[in-house]
Amino acid sequence: MYMEDLKIKNQAVTLVDQVEQKLFSYIAGKNMKVGDAIPNENELAEALGVSRSVLREALSRLRMLGVIESRTRRGMVLSEPNMFGGLQRVINPMILGEDSLFNLLEFRVVLELGITNSIIDNVTDDYIEELEEIVERGQAYNLNFYRAESENQFHSKLYEITENKSIKQFQEIIYPVSLFVRDKFKDFFEPINKELLQNGALVTHRDLLDLIKAGDKDGFRKGMEQHFAPYSKFLKASKNGKNPNNLNHTIGLET
Repeated sequence: MYMEDLKIKNQAVTLVDQVEQKLFSYIAGKNMKVGDAIPNENELAEALGVSRSVLREALSRLRMLGVIESRTRRGMVLSEPNMFGGLQRVINPMILGEDSLFNLLEFRVVLELGITNSIIDNVTDDYIEELEEIVERGQAYNLNFYRAESENQFHSKLYEITENKSIKQFQEIIYPVSLFVRDKFKDFFEPINKELLQNGALVTHRDLLDLIKAGDKDGFRKGMEQHFAPYSKFLKASKNGKNPNNLNHTIGLET
């Protein structure tokens, strides 16, 4: 894409949106790499046929995403964005609707089940020692409910063991959502945990650690599935159109 191809045409989206889209197309079309210089504001505004105020608003969006940055004596250059940077700014459980909260919770459950093999493959004696310390400090205080710090430390360590930075970063973003849902619907989760305990099917952090130490991939995955059973039941009930504030009155607790 050349500068003359940037000219804005009438579309249904806002002018700033169009400028943002054109800038992304320009960067991709020129095969620009991190560190490459971006044309200055005067050149861009003229090529786009828009005012500098409109251009600056579009550029500010790119800066927020980490796509461009300003450097002394070099002007604007292309930078490598933080993949989850924008996501981290908007994922606040206090301002998300229930559908979004439940979708993110399901994302977390699916992701954590999906990394079980990687955890077994990558775990080391040092990681096991660190998990032992976390488990010893963080015994469940009521029906497999762990204090927020202990819950976060244990599952964060599992993500860290994968040695995938993106997975670990996602956990840091999604954790507040999981904690918010767990605490908000505590009256739903407690009866499920009680039933699991009575059936000898309650899987604790200690149980998960023992499976990791044994190198048992199948057992660890099944253990994780059972550990997340309350979340899975909750998500199934919400998908069936049940009122999440009255779930215990509308569904059974069968496993």
